Amino acid sequence: MVSDNELDGTEAPLLDHLIELRRRLLYCVLALVLTFIVCFYFAKPIFGILVRPLAEAGQDRLVFTQIFEAFLVQIKVGFFGALMLSFPVIANQLWQFVAPGLYRKEKKALLPFLLATPVLFVMGAALAYFFAIPVALHFLLGLEGDLGGGVKQEALPSVGNYLDFVMQFLFAFGISFLLPVLLMLLERAGIVTYEQLKGAWRYAVVAAFAVAAVLTPPDIGSQLLLAGPLCGLYFLSLVAIWFTRRRREKEAAAEAAAGE
Repeated sequence: MVSDNELDGTEAPLLDHLIELRRRLLYCVLALVLTFIVCFYFAKPIFGILVRPLAEAGQDRLVFTQIFEAFLVQIKVGFFGALMLSFPVIANQLWQFVAPGLYRKEKKALLPFLLATPVLFVMGAALAYFFAIPVALHFLLGLEGDLGGGVKQEALPSVGNYLDFVMQFLFAFGISFLLPVLLMLLERAGIVTYEQLKGAWRYAVVAAFAVAAVLTPPDIGSQLLLAGPLCGLYFLSLVAIWFTRRRREKEAAAEAAAGE
């Protein structure tokens, strides 16, 4: 039986919890506002980094067709940058609010997932920026040319559409790379088992290609760049779950032996 002293905090009235939640949310909002101000000030240099794959693909011009489009793009860039920079603060505040109500074993189990989340997201976004986006741009811009009858089609992407395009890739790849965290949390919570995940690997492969087909352009290159890592992450999750389950079984056996 778990003793009460394994909790880091004590039971508190509901009002105290609400006050604590408000305080943590205020910290999160403050971090988001401060980072937004900084990112909005540097919106043009940040957007310059985002358009680098477009320039390397041979496109040297972006247009805006609405009066406020360029300004709204700067706001979006500032907001997306603020989300990235403030995420460690937001995650820490969430952890500080939840952690006092967890047992030590629960904290020990959840903390690695919390630490792995930004690392995996950045890995996925990096894959999108350095590989998937250039491949997709080369395919899409390659559709320029003569349509026949003296008519040519030319790519004139707008700043708003290009930002949405890049953000779709970055977030799609970043969130997809969180698959191991999701699967391990589901297994840890008892919602799925290792045997179920192992038996469903064929469906997982099909689902990975279906997700890649929806989130990427219709060229096979960019689809493989997302579907391949998704399949690899699924099998990596199976290996990690197998090891963590063995460790939990050993710990449980050791505790049972000590209790005897």
